[in-house]
Order: sequence, then C-alpha cells, then structure tokens
Amino acid sequence: MVAAGHWRDYALRIDPDIAIFAAYRRHSERPEVRIEKRPSLRLKQGAYSLVSEHGLLLKRGHELTGVLAPLERRLMRLVG
Repeated sequence: MVAAGHWRDYALRIDPDIAIFAAYRRHSERPEVRIEKRPSLRLKQGAYSLVSEHGLLLKRGHELTGVLAPLERRLMRLVG
C-alpha cells in the first residue's frame, strides 16, 4: 500500500517477545495501522493482530492472510 500511495511511511520494530509493522499516513503522526505478531499468544487467540490508530484491536487470528483481510478490502474499488 506504500507503492499505491495509501501510506507514506512504515516502520518495523522487532523485540524478543513482539514484532510490529506500523504504517503511517504521514511521518509525524501515529501509525494508521499496526500489525503485531506475539508468539506467546499463538496457542490462545492467534499470534497476529491488527490494531487501529486509536489502539483498538480490529482483528486477531492464527494466520496473517485472515488478519489482513480488512486492509485488502480498501484496495478493491468499484469500476464503472
């Protein structure tokens, strides 16, 4: 989505217990979305989670493709 122009910047944070991909609309703002991977939750709720700009948990799951589904819907547009 960076190449498509929806996001301007992104950042990666990798710690021993969590990995975070954050996407920004502008560099100085809070990230629009965060994709987090917490291996400690893989047996419970799923290792992957999608978090909104305000910290709300949008989606959680065991597979990354299912968690990214709300983001992929933004790329689909009705062509007339």
